[in-house]
Amino acid sequence: MTGLVAAQPRTSTTPAPGRSQLRRWTTLVQAAAGGVATEAAFPDRSWWPMAALGVALLVLALRRDDARWAGLVGVVWGLAFFAPHLWWARAAAGTIPWLALAVVQSTLVTVGAMAWVIARRARWLRRAPLTALTFTVIWVADEQLRSTWPFGGFPWGRLAFSQTDGPLLPLAWLGGAPLVSATVAFAGFLVAAVWSALRQGRRRQAAAAAVLVAAMPVLATTIPLSTAAQSGTLRLAAVQGDVPDQDAVVGDRARAVLDNHVAGTLALLEDADRGEYDVVVWPENATDIDPRADGEAAAAAVERASAAAGAPILLGTDRRVPDGRYVQMLLWEPGRGPVFAYSKQRVVPFGEYIPARGLVRLFSREVDRVRTDALPGAEPAVVPVTVPRLGRTVQLATPICFEVAFDDVVRTAVRDGAELLVVPTNNASFGWTTESTQQLAMTRLRAVEHGRAAIQISTVGVSAIVGPDGTVQQRTGLFTADTLRAELPLRTSLTPADRLGDAPTTTAVALAVAALLAGIVATRTRRPARTARRHQPAQGTSGPPAVAASLQDPSTQPTHPRRRHA
Repeated sequence: MTGLVAAQPRTSTTPAPGRSQLRRWTTLVQAAAGGVATEAAFPDRSWWPMAALGVALLVLALRRDDARWAGLVGVVWGLAFFAPHLWWARAAAGTIPWLALAVVQSTLVTVGAMAWVIARRARWLRRAPLTALTFTVIWVADEQLRSTWPFGGFPWGRLAFSQTDGPLLPLAWLGGAPLVSATVAFAGFLVAAVWSALRQGRRRQAAAAAVLVAAMPVLATTIPLSTAAQSGTLRLAAVQGDVPDQDAVVGDRARAVLDNHVAGTLALLEDADRGEYDVVVWPENATDIDPRADGEAAAAAVERASAAAGAPILLGTDRRVPDGRYVQMLLWEPGRGPVFAYSKQRVVPFGEYIPARGLVRLFSREVDRVRTDALPGAEPAVVPVTVPRLGRTVQLATPICFEVAFDDVVRTAVRDGAELLVVPTNNASFGWTTESTQQLAMTRLRAVEHGRAAIQISTVGVSAIVGPDGTVQQRTGLFTADTLRAELPLRTSLTPADRLGDAPTTTAVALAVAALLAGIVATRTRRPARTARRHQPAQGTSGPPAVAASLQDPSTQPTHPRRRHA
């Protein structure tokens, strides 16, 4: 490994200005190609090896020792990745919001790119293992930055979510999404090192890195993933009622959506006995008419469906309050009505509420589509469901829609006793884009991360039943009415990822900050030395103290006189 970042061969001449400039702009092409390659690793293509290749191209594009240029490289990579990856935002909100979201996310990638170029200047990063690990922790820290800022963060596009069809998925059981992302980033760095070593004829070093890259997925598949029930099973049915086209509805569209889910529930009984299911699940926004506030219409419809099934219905609705609304999952028991409600904690900025509404309206009138701002809930995403067949209450984790992307929301629910994951969502606004399958990938990763069976239920699809090992057991299509039925294992054990909690991310952030500070110190100590050398005759000097590496552009290195040999 130590040979992977050996010093660049020294030359006596400086590259011609035109050639150097060409190399400089070539890095932007590499960055753009890396972003496109990384996006191909995500659903629907799901070519999972492309994520490491995309990261490798970014590493090669960042070989210049210039933080400002690294910032431009990061933006180009980010736009090439996020613009197509978040295309569904254009379908839901329009061109300007889509571009704004892609630019913000790309800018945050720039932070990581600049931090990496600065950090690698530290002298203690001359060895490849430390160099590769530093790049990895900076990547994980940058993903954490995007997951928390601005407006509470937006975790979409984390490398971990690209690996649900690949052999690295079991790593989520061990260390959650951060470990999966770290492994992909580490592999990407090594792929870049292989390429650079081969160009320099260092085949042994290239082979060593290639073997390590190949070993990582093999080792990941040896992680045991249990799928056995630990506290019984839950007989569950889920209804994807579908949403009618706006032009096809005569009258109240919200009532039409509610009626669809009632009809889907009644259809379950055509080949099942009353009381066969322990709970029936409807998606987010299954009824935009709050049945607690509309007893004559919505409440009667929900009660009819619940009574016919002989089981409680867990349904998505809104609760209106004077200063806004709460996005909720409401538990409705037959004969009793509403008995419990969970309010979404991570409401979506610009989707469910508009920050600085007056200012944002200057750029897009689309903000007025969100008429009433959603308010965040304060309680964990856990809904207790009484199951007479088991003689006890079963705790269900119910992260609503985008909440499944946030590590802490699901982990807190599992630590609070959730035995199964239910992910209700409403994908009607995103059309035929990949948003729903991107979200399903997150649900699959959470199933493995927490060792829980999961169900993703959408108004229009894609809905699915997922095993504790991340396998998709049943799946629906888009924009169709359908139902899912399963007897799912209830599990109570905590995975290593659950026990570690935020420790992997916190450690990565701390190490990234330490590396950045070391790079800043190294930068300041190099400046006086450079100034002194300008006033001295050219002599042989050491390469750059940061990476002195094959992963740096030779046109950015100090020049040296050619050594004479006897």
